[in-house]
Amino acid sequence: GELNVKDLTRILGQSQPRISRHLRLLNEAGLIERFREGTWVYFRLADGGAADGVRRLLTDHVSAGDPERVRDRERAEAVKRERADKAQAYFRTHAAEWDRIRAMHVSEAAVETAMREALGDGPFELLVDLGTGTGRVLELFADRVRRGVGLDINQAMLAYARDRLEHAGHAHCQVRQGDLYNLPLADGCAGAVVIHQVLHFLDDPGRAVAEACRLLAPAGRLLIVDFARHQLEFLREEFAHQRLGFAEQQVNDWLRQAGLTTLGVRHLSPPGEDAQERLTVSIWLASRPEQPGARNQAKRHLEMGAT
Repeated sequence: GELNVKDLTRILGQSQPRISRHLRLLNEAGLIERFREGTWVYFRLADGGAADGVRRLLTDHVSAGDPERVRDRERAEAVKRERADKAQAYFRTHAAEWDRIRAMHVSEAAVETAMREALGDGPFELLVDLGTGTGRVLELFADRVRRGVGLDINQAMLAYARDRLEHAGHAHCQVRQGDLYNLPLADGCAGAVVIHQVLHFLDDPGRAVAEACRLLAPAGRLLIVDFARHQLEFLREEFAHQRLGFAEQQVNDWLRQAGLTTLGVRHLSPPGEDAQERLTVSIWLASRPEQPGARNQAKRHLEMGAT
């Protein structure tokens, strides 16, 4: 799990200066990872290397029934329950709004099935989910990635996503605070990047697409999911949508300008006669650079036209 200094002082019953000193030493030794989220700093065990050896050593030599270990575990569970309660409260506050929008387009299950078909089986060394929100995209692709990182600017949503992933047992997936226009990740680090229902909230979506493309390794894949162009003005007024969906060519142009090749686009239109009150979900798949045979494979995944 991921804990901050305040959490650790409550769990271990030690002073903040003492906890901070030990965290600094562990971080310098490469045994833990440190990352900032607003005014908070979180820590987690590092992946691989010496950290795995230390983890095994402690597990082998400290009895699960040791009184101090039992006490620490109980306190840690209490801290996590408190954090989960706060995250759930935020989610409940906004659930009705999200449900209203979901009712206007095809089911989430249909969208998620199309997303998995489009991106492919992987496995991907690193998948980055931009604007991760509830962490659902990381959960959706958890079985196809060695490591997943979700980035979001909203701390309340990060708390919810962190709790969700932990309860689902996806320890290889993490969430971090980050600006979509200035991502805290290296060039070419990701085998796959996903931007799911995020661009319509941004004042400069093309810039966010370019920044996402920067993360892609050679042959890496970018999956964009958003609404097709529509005229539902109330989404701008009541739900803070900056853009009323996107034309297919507009997104294709952003991808081309960033050096990617669009492999396919799929449109998922909802049933119903009143098209003006419905939202079509569009899925773009792009790659850097295009590999031999990739276009044909992608077209099989993304058959053109509405379904």
